Amino acid sequence: MKEIIVKTTVKVYSVAELSEEFKELAQAALSASTTAYAPYSKFHVGAAVRLESGVIITGNNQENAAYPSGLCAERVALFYAGATYPGVAVRAIAIAAQTGGRQVDMITPCGACRQVLLETESRYGGHPMDVLLCGTEQVYIISGAASLLPLSFSGSDLGVTD
Repeated sequence: MKEIIVKTTVKVYSVAELSEEFKELAQAALSASTTAYAPYSKFHVGAAVRLESGVIITGNNQENAAYPSGLCAERVALFYAGATYPGVAVRAIAIAAQTGGRQVDMITPCGACRQVLLETESRYGGHPMDVLLCGTEQVYIISGAASLLPLSFSGSDLGVTD
């Protein structure tokens, strides 16, 4: 038998400790959450993507009565960025959420969004993006989507190489 230990490094900052660039991105994500379409879950999620060019793209969750037909904030933002700026890599993504008009203490991306984060990095040469998980008092920063999705499935599993 062989044992594999998977480790993830998470840097935890108070909101006040964030760089101005990350503060701006976190605020853009929280602002995007205010216009989410979430009539069923009442859980409003916003995402803000900073591209290598400095442009910030936002998205929010879009629910549907047939739940699987909705889309998470992260995917809305990343797909919009990829469609609008197809040759520009993502530098960072911030995710924030609120319910009942109050920001939640912590938010993490679902498995499908983690897969899309990983594919987005791969799409632009594998350069890891910073992932900011924004809470009321603290922001967790993870360098690279692979840290959120260890033992992941990628194009290499399909025999596709860069």
